[in-house]
Amino acid sequence: MSAWLFDLGNTRLKCAPLVDGRAGTVHALPNTPGGLADALDAVLPARIDVAYVASVAGDALRVELLDALVQRCRRIELARTQAVFGGLRIAYATPARLGVDRFLAMLGARGGIDDAVLVCGVGTALTLDLMDAGGRHLGGRIAPSPQLMREALHARAAQLPVDGGAWVDWAVDTDDALASGCMGAALALVRDARDSACARLGSAPTLVLHGGGAAPLRERLADASWRPSLVLDGLARWAME
Repeated sequence: MSAWLFDLGNTRLKCAPLVDGRAGTVHALPNTPGGLADALDAVLPARIDVAYVASVAGDALRVELLDALVQRCRRIELARTQAVFGGLRIAYATPARLGVDRFLAMLGARGGIDDAVLVCGVGTALTLDLMDAGGRHLGGRIAPSPQLMREALHARAAQLPVDGGAWVDWAVDTDDALASGCMGAALALVRDARDSACARLGSAPTLVLHGGGAAPLRERLADASWRPSLVLDGLARWAME
């Protein structure tokens, strides 16, 4: 059976074949409105049996993806956040309010780590979710990603550039000051969350980073585990249950 995994975010579509219960080679495609079908044509076979889809994008993009997949798939299954699944127990009283990307990222982390885990995803938003060693979700945090911070500042003050600059402890130009400040704010949040997790659990959880915007944080969190396709890994586990 030919099966593919699809993770539709706010800026990118990531997809991979499902191979032996795991995500195969990952393709990252721009989710430009009106261009998803052409982007898929470049990576997908002409026909597949089943598509497993996780989406946190807006309705228009999600419908565009589903329309494109209907043309080549026999069956489409949409992932949903579930209260209990695969050893993971969600803390939210209303599971549907927890983004499916966060649910799947935790599920993916559960597939390779037996200890407590702090999952940090960096895309449009920066999300943090804590699980104990038994798979119990203890809650999370959401904040703007460093890139979104830059965009928000630029929107309110156009003279502040939306990109550029590099990390400097004490910047002597605006570009570096913005890059360092926004990255520093994200790092402070991650480190504070990890300190809080240590106090809650009595020991440090494994920090797992994923997402298209996580690479700069990774450089300054040397002990973090890097799982760039964590949502697809979780989607593969969801598909196989």
